[in-house]
Amino acid sequence: MLLVLAWIRRVRSSASGVNVSIPIGCVASKIGHAVADRRIFPPTVVVEIKALACELPSRCGLPLARWSLAELRREAVAQGLVAQISGTTLWRWLSQDALRPWRHRCWIFPRDPAFAVKAGRILDLYQRRWENKPLGLRDYVLCADEKTSIQARRRKHPSLPPASGRPIYVEHEYARTGAWAYIAAWDVHRAKLFGRCERKTGIVPFDRLVAQVMRQEPYRSARRVFWIVDNGSSHRGQRAAARLRAKWRNVVLVHTPVHASWLNQIEVYFSIVQRKVLTPNDFTSLATLQHQLMQFQQRYQQSAKPFEWTFTRNDLDALLEKLKQKSYRLAA
Repeated sequence: MLLVLAWIRRVRSSASGVNVSIPIGCVASKIGHAVADRRIFPPTVVVEIKALACELPSRCGLPLARWSLAELRREAVAQGLVAQISGTTLWRWLSQDALRPWRHRCWIFPRDPAFAVKAGRILDLYQRRWENKPLGLRDYVLCADEKTSIQARRRKHPSLPPASGRPIYVEHEYARTGAWAYIAAWDVHRAKLFGRCERKTGIVPFDRLVAQVMRQEPYRSARRVFWIVDNGSSHRGQRAAARLRAKWRNVVLVHTPVHASWLNQIEVYFSIVQRKVLTPNDFTSLATLQHQLMQFQQRYQQSAKPFEWTFTRNDLDALLEKLKQKSYRLAA
């Protein structure tokens, strides 16, 4: 009788009004585990082990880059937090707070002292505003950058097309036949692409891209053409702004904060190129690679639409506040 009752399904109403069935046995099992944990391990032990999981192993003097469940269990015993503990119990405790110390994520913390100001200007331009005023009909916004060192890798065996039950086969070994720098610009609001392949990056190749764009209408006779760029050597600082302004009086160079290329919309297009053209990298020659890049640019342009950029000043403020709080916690 008890066995039958343990699996009777209770029905409750969810927030959406849908009936949700919960096996009583599952609830009883979870409650049983919690009661057993409290009986065997006092709450202070649970807290101490979770605190250990939130430490970098190197700060505990261990030659580890990150915790595994086994290493965390071993260290808890070594520190005398517990005499012994099962991996299942440890996993359950960590899961309660969604702790996964064996995972890591690369991150660049903002280090530009003017990060908020510089990022805010760019986000305003995406919303067609500059210095708290709306842009005019003869104002244009472009994002530009270089995708450097795109190798042309000639595989030592021809790639095989996909077939039933298998993907494309690409030979692992290859010969390098050279590399291009793909320099491109993206009109944010008109969804227009401009690009060229150069042997290397630098001031002269970048200026050729600017000339390629600025000699065309409507940019040639525009009131202002805002160029959003990062802090690469080809277009860094006020010297680059003055250089381009001397050649094109309506050019306004706008720099992203340091290490914030993700604010530049041309990087979205470069990620598309990487996925659709360059992966896997299999080109018989530099000329073939250049042809593919230019052909894809033309193909993409035929159906291009402005990117749905949803990151706003409000999101920026929330992000910076979150990082500020995280920095305080790390300092503490």
